[in-house]
Amino acid sequence: MASLMPQVALWVKAEPFTVGSLPVPPHARLTTHNIKKIVSYAKNKGKLGYPNLSYSVWKHIACNKLQLPEDIAWMYFTTFDLLGSTSNEARLELDKKFARSSSQHEIDLLKCQLSVPTLQFVLFLHIQHMQKISLRASLVSGSDEWPTRSRSPDIEGRTTPTGGTNKSLDEHHHMTFVLNNLNEIMELMVEPDSYSAGSNTNDLSLSIEAVEALDFLISGSLEGSRAVKPLHQIALMQQMHPTSGYSKISRSFSYRSLQTWLRSHIGQNPFGVSSCIAQGRRLSWPLAGEDKEARADIKRGRIATNALLVPKDQTKGNKLILMSQVVRQTVGRSSGTLEGSTIKIHRCHFSYIYLLSPLRSVSIEKCRNSTILLGAVQTCVQLSHCENVTIIAACRTFVASASSNCTMHLMTPNTPIVCSGNESLVFGPYHSYYGSLEEHLRKAGLSTLPNLWDKPLCIGTDHQDEFPVWEIMNPKDFYVFSVPFDMEGPTKCIPGGLPARFQKALVSRERQIETWQKMVKDAGLSKEQKRQFQAVVESRFQEWLNETGHKRELDGLAVSSCSTRSSRK
Repeated sequence: MASLMPQVALWVKAEPFTVGSLPVPPHARLTTHNIKKIVSYAKNKGKLGYPNLSYSVWKHIACNKLQLPEDIAWMYFTTFDLLGSTSNEARLELDKKFARSSSQHEIDLLKCQLSVPTLQFVLFLHIQHMQKISLRASLVSGSDEWPTRSRSPDIEGRTTPTGGTNKSLDEHHHMTFVLNNLNEIMELMVEPDSYSAGSNTNDLSLSIEAVEALDFLISGSLEGSRAVKPLHQIALMQQMHPTSGYSKISRSFSYRSLQTWLRSHIGQNPFGVSSCIAQGRRLSWPLAGEDKEARADIKRGRIATNALLVPKDQTKGNKLILMSQVVRQTVGRSSGTLEGSTIKIHRCHFSYIYLLSPLRSVSIEKCRNSTILLGAVQTCVQLSHCENVTIIAACRTFVASASSNCTMHLMTPNTPIVCSGNESLVFGPYHSYYGSLEEHLRKAGLSTLPNLWDKPLCIGTDHQDEFPVWEIMNPKDFYVFSVPFDMEGPTKCIPGGLPARFQKALVSRERQIETWQKMVKDAGLSKEQKRQFQAVVESRFQEWLNETGHKRELDGLAVSSCSTRSSRK
């Protein structure tokens, strides 16, 4: 029989951690013990608590039992929902209902109609502990919980020191966390009435529904097959019963046997960053910057994807594009390879990046002095350890951590999340468009309302009301950002328009320009004076381009524009 048993590969999925695990230690009351009690409490609430947990029950647990602020409770709920199976059409319809709500009472009623899978939600709450730092445990065991975590590979396979948590490029840390905490994770799934006086894990069992919940964290495949299967389907295969611990009689899994089976088969994620670097395909996107002589000493950026390795029906959260060390260059792209991808932008400096396709999620890490314009992002845009970066994005949620002097122009139905370590963040309204933007918004399940770009939520212990780390952009500093590519499509203006005070500032600036033009026209300059005046203006304009770095961007637009048009074919 053993010879007939197929070889199994299991791995920890990346997206629950890269999108779902917020880069801040969890609330002090969100302990494993308290999370375990959520399951018992939810089951006692009947259909409102199990198998799906309604927001009304979760709100009561979070606010009255765990003493979490209501906005934090809602943040956890909506962050988990990013990873759910809700269709884009359903999300758009819900957004419309929220936008039509005329009072807080109507909004609260809508929230209470929502629910999430109970067991998967408690797993989501538990993995927030990945960000918890235990100095005592580190001193005793030398574990990776010390603040300087494991190093993350760049696209060439080298390692670079991190200044803190670097979860977006380190799937090994995800696997280590799950294996180190597997006992606690599985205990969350055990039926509360399974425990009895003197019982131990040898006597415990997990229901099929509990193992299905573990699909949230673990996937797998069989030897010789590229097909990705949920954990529970593999564990329920007839050949796996002797090792996975499944009993047809009790219709349940042995706790001890299942844990042993999981530990012996969990390995490297075949769709993770390391695998993409080792086995993925290098993308030859044109990168344009300064003239050839000036670029001679500039290292060419590295861009790679695992798109060819990922089954077509498993692209969500698995198809990666990595951009690393794009320096003093301009990248403009809209393509099928980009569409639906998880994008990781790492150590890109003094660059202009335009990724004009509907995307799954985007993490921007350790970048400086760059402008990044994104297409519609279905889930989350994360900014971490960045400096002097401008982000222009329509996304379902936005998270900033450990960044300074960054500007975000957002269109988002959820409050932007400002975690620890930030300084001098500026939030402004979404202020750009391109021909296919509205189509991309629909594909990503995003609408223009509600738009909460100006209502950031600060979490973490280092926020002080008297010293805010963020501010709303002054309308006097606002301008419309023009996409420098000729892209076909019906979108001819910023979807949803601009807030009144920002639109007023633009009109005022346009009037000033008209007044100046009229003054020049009425000055009665001779042809020679006009020529000299034009030469002075052009000279000052060229100086301004050099001083601001926009000349480098303009020099690269011709190549990037061609690549953007050709990539859409």
